[in-house]
Amino acid sequence: MLPDLDDLNIMLKDIWERKWITNNQVYHQRLEAALCEYLKVPYISLFTNGTLPLITALQALNISGEVITSPYSFVATTHALWWNGIKPVFVDVDPKTGNIDPEKIESAITKRTTAIMPVHVYGTPCRTREIQSIADKYGLRVIYDAAHAFGVEVGGESVLKAGDLSTLSFHATKVYNTIEGGAMVMHDAETKKRIDYLKNFGFKNEVEIMAPGINSKMDEIRSAYGLLNLRLVDDAIAKRQAVAMKYRRRLSGVEGVTTWGDVPGVRHNYSYFPILIDEQRYGMSRDALYEKMKAHNVLGRRYFYPLISSFAIYRGLDSADPKNLPVANDIAGRVICLPMHHELSDDDVERVLDCIVK
Repeated sequence: MLPDLDDLNIMLKDIWERKWITNNQVYHQRLEAALCEYLKVPYISLFTNGTLPLITALQALNISGEVITSPYSFVATTHALWWNGIKPVFVDVDPKTGNIDPEKIESAITKRTTAIMPVHVYGTPCRTREIQSIADKYGLRVIYDAAHAFGVEVGGESVLKAGDLSTLSFHATKVYNTIEGGAMVMHDAETKKRIDYLKNFGFKNEVEIMAPGINSKMDEIRSAYGLLNLRLVDDAIAKRQAVAMKYRRRLSGVEGVTTWGDVPGVRHNYSYFPILIDEQRYGMSRDALYEKMKAHNVLGRRYFYPLISSFAIYRGLDSADPKNLPVANDIAGRVICLPMHHELSDDDVERVLDCIVK
């Protein structure tokens, strides 16, 4: 499903005639306003990708020392810490969701801990109240990597309101995309102003710089594309949900295959569809199934594998010891995310399932 090309051409012509294609112009402002309304959040700042808002969030809150985070995520989560000179401290995850386990956080806090950076894995909300309670007890900031959580709500309220800041990815693989792009959600106008300065080299005006910022602004072209895509996202989510239901129905009785269900009271966006393979019960390892799928031109993803904590740059950390992360290591060794897209046909879905159901 493509955005309306006639409307896109009209927007592109308008952008060209304005002769101002970046630096917080008309379509950038329109998209920020439209996303605030759609996501039910008070303030949002657009970025050129999903990694830069993570890096900028840490700068904006003056985070230093150590930050407690999850090893079960895309590497951008931990890279953002490393680029800010912050030591990541990994804790294990909840076996039911893959999200950071709040019961493991408190024992990882030291005198150098300044923040917690959880991840809403596959768009399933973290246990935000428990995390916030711990943060309040120890005076810590909370920054959510919500790259997968576009449109996700708990009890009718956006999960993006949790914590001090939340960041989003609008990469082409996401349920909502601006081709490349991202955003940060904040609670007040003063924080938004600071973030907007930081993403534009720190410029306050033509002659003043308020902080050492970077260049991470979204341009007018992708903002226009994002406005058009926003019209389609509800339909895309509904069609993804239908795909997820088909997967679940046929896999429900397959020995050794586990699927994660919807969480009651949560509006999911069906960004991903992970399954876990029990080699003993299924009769085939996860990797063997992955290769079988590839041989039939069905491209699943072992997502997230390997764990971030197992990469050479991080595995020397004390918290990266596999003994400390048994659940995360177990999930990473058994997970495959099945193809998930709103344009998958019934035949496509059946072809995926035929590879799995023996």
